[in-house]
Amino acid sequence: MRAAVLILAAMLVLVGCSPKASTAACAPGRTCLRMGNVADPATIDPQKINGVEEDNIVGSAMMGLTTEDVNGNVIPGIATRWETSPDGLIWSFHLRDAKWSDGFPVTADDFVFGLRRLLDPKTVAEYGYLLYFIQGAQAVNEGKAPLEALGVTALDAHTLQIKLLHPAPYLLQLTKHQTMYPAPRHIVERYGETWTKDHYVSDGPYVIQTWKLGDYIHATKNPLFFDANNVCIDDIYFYPISDSISAERRVRRGELDWNIDIQSNRIARLRKEIPDYVHTNTWLGTTYIAFNAQVASLKDKRVRHALSMAIDRDFMTKKLLRGGQSSAYSFTPPGVANYTPVQVLPWSSWPYEARQAEARRLLAAAGFGPGHPLKIKITHRNTPDPSLIMSAIQSDWTSIGVQVSLVPEEGQIAYQSYRSRAFQIADAGWIADYNDPKSFLDQLQSMTGTMNYGDYNNPAYDSLLDQADHENDIAKRAAFLARAEALMLDDAPFVPIYFYVSKNLLNPKITGFGPNIADRHRIRWMCVKS
Repeated sequence: MRAAVLILAAMLVLVGCSPKASTAACAPGRTCLRMGNVADPATIDPQKINGVEEDNIVGSAMMGLTTEDVNGNVIPGIATRWETSPDGLIWSFHLRDAKWSDGFPVTADDFVFGLRRLLDPKTVAEYGYLLYFIQGAQAVNEGKAPLEALGVTALDAHTLQIKLLHPAPYLLQLTKHQTMYPAPRHIVERYGETWTKDHYVSDGPYVIQTWKLGDYIHATKNPLFFDANNVCIDDIYFYPISDSISAERRVRRGELDWNIDIQSNRIARLRKEIPDYVHTNTWLGTTYIAFNAQVASLKDKRVRHALSMAIDRDFMTKKLLRGGQSSAYSFTPPGVANYTPVQVLPWSSWPYEARQAEARRLLAAAGFGPGHPLKIKITHRNTPDPSLIMSAIQSDWTSIGVQVSLVPEEGQIAYQSYRSRAFQIADAGWIADYNDPKSFLDQLQSMTGTMNYGDYNNPAYDSLLDQADHENDIAKRAAFLARAEALMLDDAPFVPIYFYVSKNLLNPKITGFGPNIADRHRIRWMCVKS
């Protein structure tokens, strides 16, 4: 999942009817949660979202076949049970009696409709590649087959069948992901693409009522949700607040109760001053920079390796960020299920001075030096952590003779530049969509599309991922994936910088918050101690 501007400070705020709050007043007798969500979402259409800030909103309203418990574990969602064929290629999901927020029943056909809609080329969903393990998905997404060729069938109103091309051990994690949310056929077919503006219906705990661009999104408890009796929060306000220091002050004043990020270099101080508020945890995410394959000077692998080895990752994580992040020399982070991340960069253990010397040698071999310096631009998100490390990278590269300019852009605009390839070097972050190495490695497949920002294309890499897909033995599958990552890291289409930690500033009065490796905390489970 695109890490958008989450690296800054997206904010969740739970406020009783506090007169100190500068946001909208909470109606008497209701409990309100206010979430500063970094920026306005690009969309709240479940088949089109791809960022953390969008998942925070849509994931509160929509529910897939499975969902998360308070600790991020997979539990039944709209489906109450499921079974699979012995070869793992046919899955059957049995749906509960659930309703859309307008009273219409949620049926297996709504899931078929949602999956077809996601893969329909007309939808232009960036996440289509994620479902290519389903029969017919790639052909449908590429416009080479009709929507009906997709291997999903409503056997009856309460039974959904999904046919796979190969076993997918991560399927139950993906069925809780937005790519597999249902879509309300009766609404979408009537109102078309405008359904999310004035006719939004949902099958989850909340209903999106209002979107005032630049101000807030308001969602209310869905009384028709199957577990509505156990949902504590009545109203949620999602605010596009991006100033983490301001948010921190408001938390300390009691105006805000939950900030889902903390400026990294303030964590140690906050642990001393308000220790009960600070929660950090291992998180499946990686910050990296991508090289545009069309930039002539970056086509030489020696240049890409030189730029990678010249970055002092330890200085950034230990001296600048200081939030628990760790230096990254692979894309897949520690803690990913069924995998041991590789470290095939032999220079990763060298002293930094030796790495700088080798970087200068590689640049010289590629034709760059004092008389002909390499000149490059880094496009980056203009938020605190990215801005901090980009300045450090600029300094590191300048020290080996590279002329570097920084091009800061607002998060949404930056990612649009990446998708359109309007960059030379791009600063980005990736959060696992599901707990499996393929959530990272699939992003670099040649068929991935716009989210493969550097347009990495190596048939051998694609082949190794394909072999992993068709391997039932978990250990052998992991070995194929490790070989693929080793090959990709040697090609150096991008540079991993550091692995994330989740950072939440949370008032102790909020219950239902369970630290988890996915850092997903659904508001459905939250309450407030009086």
